Amino acid sequence: MSNYEVKARDGRARRGVLHTVHGDIETPVFMNVGTCAAIKGGVSTVELEQINCRVELSNTYHLHLRPGDGLIRDMGGLHKFMNWKRPILTDSGGFQVFSLSPLRKITEEGVHFASHIDGKRIFMGPEESMQIQSNLASTIAMAFDECIENPAPYEYVKQSIARTYRWLVRCKAEMERLNSLPDTINRNQMLFGINQGGVYEDLRIEHMKQIAELDLDGYAIGGLAVGESTEDMYRIIDVVEPHMPENKPRYLMGVGTPCNILEAVHRGVDFFDCVMPSRNARHGTLFTWQGKITLMNAKYARDDRPISEGCQCPTCRNYSRSYIRHLLKAKESLGMRLAVTHNLYFYNDLTQKIRDALDGGYFESFYQKYHVALGERHPD
Repeated sequence: MSNYEVKARDGRARRGVLHTVHGDIETPVFMNVGTCAAIKGGVSTVELEQINCRVELSNTYHLHLRPGDGLIRDMGGLHKFMNWKRPILTDSGGFQVFSLSPLRKITEEGVHFASHIDGKRIFMGPEESMQIQSNLASTIAMAFDECIENPAPYEYVKQSIARTYRWLVRCKAEMERLNSLPDTINRNQMLFGINQGGVYEDLRIEHMKQIAELDLDGYAIGGLAVGESTEDMYRIIDVVEPHMPENKPRYLMGVGTPCNILEAVHRGVDFFDCVMPSRNARHGTLFTWQGKITLMNAKYARDDRPISEGCQCPTCRNYSRSYIRHLLKAKESLGMRLAVTHNLYFYNDLTQKIRDALDGGYFESFYQKYHVALGERHPD
C-alpha cells in the first residue's frame, strides 16, 4: 500500500500528499538543505517553521563524519538533536561518490573514502548507509547509489546502474531488518530509490523499470544538474516520468532554479531540493516574482525598498535593499541570514503557490505566466 495519494492533476503536473510518521508532506514541495543539520547562513529551525519550510534535508556522509551518527542516535535522533518536528529526508552519501571522486574507490561492496576533513579512511556501502540513516532516524532515507558524472562513457554507465540496482536490493533488505529492531528510533523510516543512467535514454528507462518493481516508498531521478545542459535534464525527465509509478512520489535531486522547479512540476515531478537559494543569497543574488536581483550592484546602494515588494518574509517586512547590501558588503553575518531567509521563503512560497494553482485548476496559466519570467533579471 502506498503512503502517497494524488489529489489533483493538470496535464502531467500532480498535487499530492505523502503521509509520514512526522506529518504529511504536501506536494509539490521544496526541501530546504541543511547539510550538517543546519541551514548555511544562520537560519534556525524555529525560523524555518516561520517561513513555511515543510521538509528539511540533511547529509548522511557529513553527519557520519561530524558529529557522528552514533552521537546523534544517543541524542535521540536528528529531529530531537536539531529541534525540528516536521519531516527530514537524508541523502545516502551517494552524491559524495561523485563530488569527492579524487578521494574514493568504488567496489561491488561499496565505496572507500578518504574523509575531506582529516583524510581518515572510511568505508560506506548500502548496509552502512542504511545503518547511519537509521541512527539519524530521518523520515525518508535515500538508497545508496553512484551518482555518475555527465558525460560518461555508455559502457561505464551501464555497469554502474547495474551495480546501483544491486546496491538498492541490499538497501531495501537492510532497512527492513533495521525497521524490525525494537531499539530503532524510527521504525517507520521510508526508503526512496534513485534512477541513474546519465543522459542515455535507454539506460534510464531500463533502470527505472527495474527499480519500480521493488515497490519502494518513492523514487528519485538522480545524476542530473551535474554538468549536462538544461535541455538534456528536461529530456531525461520526459523519458523517465512515464515509467515512474503513479502512486509514489517523484523526486528530482539537486534541482534547481525557480524555473527548473516549475518546468519539472509541469513534467510530473513532486519533490525538489537545492543549495541554490541559500548559496546564491550568501553572495547577494535574490529571487523575486519579477526575476533575480544582484544586490551587490551599485544601483541598490540607496534603494530603500524591500528585496521584493509585497513579499511577506521577515526580511522584506523589516529591511531595505540598501541595508542588506551594506551588510553583505561589510561581510556581516546578519546580511547572509536576512538574504538566505528571503530566498528560502521565496522557494517555499513558490511551491505553495504551485500547490494552490493545482488545487484551483489554474496551474497551466500559472506556468505560462512565470516559467520564463522567474529566470529573467529583475527589471529595476
